[in-house]
Amino acid sequence: MNADEFKRRTKAYAIRVVRLAESLPKSGSAAVIGRQLLRAGTSVGANYRSVCRAKSRADFVAKLTIVEEECDESLYWMELLIETNVVKADLVADLMKEGNELLAMTVASARSARFRNNPQSAIANPK
Repeated sequence: MNADEFKRRTKAYAIRVVRLAESLPKSGSAAVIGRQLLRAGTSVGANYRSVCRAKSRADFVAKLTIVEEECDESLYWMELLIETNVVKADLVADLMKEGNELLAMTVASARSARFRNNPQSAIANPK
């Protein structure tokens, strides 16, 4: 997948997170979790755009790590919404699937970039 396609997917993910957050009940706990989800879920695409402007391989990896953290955090908030019975699991299953796919691709990209940066690392060449 190229950078433009990943930008499109992360932006679509953010839009879906916004719609989910806006649809949550108006209870206090749902509002708090919704704000956290909104912050993390929209940050995925915003931070990926920053990745695309990295100034070095180290900067690229560092920025990808932020995307990874925000994506994982957004999944956490969705899990919390499900486990507290604020939303039904089947209503967010597809969004969570997309989040997990974005997370997996981000992790793979970071690992690949780290390997290219240091092919002699213990992770790349276990002894």
